[in-house]
Amino acid sequence: MAETQTKIRFGVIGCADIARKVSRAISLAPNASLYAVGSRSLDKARAFAAANGFPDGAKVYGSYEAVLDDPEVDAVYMPLPTSLHVRWATLAARKGKHVLLEKPVALGAAEFDEIVAACESSGVQLMDGTMWMHNPRTASMKDFLSDAHRFGQLKSIHTCFTFAADADFLENDIRVKPDLDSLGCLGDAGWYCIRAILLAANFELPKTATASRGPVLNQAGVLLSCGASLHWEDGKVATFHCSFLSNLTMDITAVGTKGTLHVHDFIIPYEEKEASFYASSESSFDDLVTRWSSPPSKHTIKTDLPQEALMVSEFARLVAEIKFNNSKPEKKWPTISRKTQLVLDAVKASIERGLEPVQIQE
Repeated sequence: MAETQTKIRFGVIGCADIARKVSRAISLAPNASLYAVGSRSLDKARAFAAANGFPDGAKVYGSYEAVLDDPEVDAVYMPLPTSLHVRWATLAARKGKHVLLEKPVALGAAEFDEIVAACESSGVQLMDGTMWMHNPRTASMKDFLSDAHRFGQLKSIHTCFTFAADADFLENDIRVKPDLDSLGCLGDAGWYCIRAILLAANFELPKTATASRGPVLNQAGVLLSCGASLHWEDGKVATFHCSFLSNLTMDITAVGTKGTLHVHDFIIPYEEKEASFYASSESSFDDLVTRWSSPPSKHTIKTDLPQEALMVSEFARLVAEIKFNNSKPEKKWPTISRKTQLVLDAVKASIERGLEPVQIQE
């Protein structure tokens, strides 16, 4: 079988800014190829293809439907506003296209369940676009968090993702529009914080979510800044803060009975092809309590491909297993997506109910 035949052919549905990054990632992934792009405007699709490395023979369409109707498209990347996900992701699945779906995956878990049902019915792979999950650093972090001798039992997790959006963003970006991305900063930035918390907790769902005091909303009622605390029955606790109104920060602190993990760039690493985290075990002071006798150690993991290309490569690998080897779709990724959405939904409900605790149920 020729190499070009084994590569998974991607169609890009929509020309959002994030699609530039993922189009590059598709080009970099060794088992994927940019095959088509569709926009509501043919001129916009043509300009996007020309500016983002699409090959000369790539198909350019003036509608989303045309990409889904192209029999040569194996998979679609979908960076559409969250309010459009359930419509277009379910249609893509029904047309037999594997779906790489931007986060947040839906406006709520019930909508996401519709997407999952459509993908399962058609036997197609579903994965969300949480890129940092595919960085090799994340696997190394997980190894440390799972090490009973070095980290011990997880007790608390604290995460933060903020960035200072400019006036144009706060006025015009789809993430502040109630009809496009009504989840605001909670869906855009909080998604990453919640995912990091769940990763540290080995994807065990907390029992309750309680929103923090003082959420900030714009005049249209979309969240610009918020946070929450999460609680488990065994006493684990977590907090997170997400905002469009504060300086760029991407932190994880996970504390166990024996160790602590610190990460300062968990979503987008400082450097494209290497990423670090800090780990400490059984930390202590010196005799005079003037310094640490065992400071945290820095662990740096290098990668040949950036994390977004590794995401595309893993997704394409799963699609190829289905296409060429008659494998079943991998359920791990939609399961993780759904748990993230459930926690997000509970935090949103807590804000809407005056910051009261909200139960989280699968």
